[in-house]
Amino acid sequence: MSSTMGAIRSAQALVAALAAMCVAAATASGMETSAKQAYIVEHETGAVLLDKDGATPSPPASLSKLMTLYMLFERLKSGALSLDDTFVVSRKAWRMGGSKTFVEAGKRVRVEDLLRGIVVQSGNDASIVVAEGLSGTEAAFAEAMNRKARDIGLADSHFVNATGWPADGHAMSPRDIAALSRRIVEEFPEHYPYFAEKSFRFSGIGQRNRNPLLYGDSGADGLKTGYTRASGHSLAASAIREGRRIVMVLAGLPGARQRAREARRLLDWAYQSFRNYTLFAGGAVVEHADVWLGEEAAVALVTEADITITLPRASRRGLEVKVVYEGPVPAPIEKGVQIARLVISAPGFTTREVPLFAGTDIGRLGMFGRLGAAIGYMMWGAERTAPADGASR
Repeated sequence: MSSTMGAIRSAQALVAALAAMCVAAATASGMETSAKQAYIVEHETGAVLLDKDGATPSPPASLSKLMTLYMLFERLKSGALSLDDTFVVSRKAWRMGGSKTFVEAGKRVRVEDLLRGIVVQSGNDASIVVAEGLSGTEAAFAEAMNRKARDIGLADSHFVNATGWPADGHAMSPRDIAALSRRIVEEFPEHYPYFAEKSFRFSGIGQRNRNPLLYGDSGADGLKTGYTRASGHSLAASAIREGRRIVMVLAGLPGARQRAREARRLLDWAYQSFRNYTLFAGGAVVEHADVWLGEEAAVALVTEADITITLPRASRRGLEVKVVYEGPVPAPIEKGVQIARLVISAPGFTTREVPLFAGTDIGRLGMFGRLGAAIGYMMWGAERTAPADGASR
């Protein structure tokens, strides 16, 4: 076996490598879409299944309300706010145009009603009430949104308001919207089910959820639609089928019907064209590395997290996995030290490497043991050690 012997002790190295590996999974070639922008990602692995201009910031319309909701969810999760708390409705919120929850100026409204008003009804008025309730003014809330965006790595987003109302400089990329959607799913499981609600009634006015994927057998359980003249019809969607979740963002579609048709078509395509493959479970012994002058002849090489990749179905037969290390590995060896790497390759998949760690401590032989090993090496040579000529297993 060959290449360098690592000494990275932290599991962060494995997590980073897995993230890089999965994000670089094959991007679909030849798949056309009428959306001006599209970004589809496998939730578990982070593999990008389709990327059409996904990194370009553009007007997000009401999809930017996902950031408003994210900040509200954070406050609820921390315990600083409860669903039964109330916020007062300002005249600014009451006067706001566009989609509305129909809150009344001067009244106090429960946080849960405001939350549902934003999620189900896309209420601009409810969004402003939340912004003012959390930060005092909508402008101050927009500044807080931008700070949070930087903190969580949304590099292509800038917020001017809490609603997505057209404003100079207010923009998000589909890639950022997908990343934010995945965070909401992952970090707030107690609140995410609100996105699946199909209707909500407030002030005697009932409204249906505009997400077209909720009405049918697509497996969708969120997240949100958006529309302005500048943005066209857009959608951030998440669906789960047989335990596998896919997140999709579409933008720039000409109409609501086209948005619904294209969303269903691309979601079906993503599930049909790609599969997840778990190569090794976390903590599994992947291989054994030969040890030089050690109390044991070999050391287990283990992962510290599940290794799951997303591949086009046609690429499965060409999958190759090999372990590479420089050996034999000299003792002593400390458990948790990186001493090898797993190299994964397949057609349509960017080759990636994942670190492997020593599964146990291996002590060094005493003086007589080392002497015996040296004599054995002189008598039998390299046959008693791992190859060091660039070969791999």
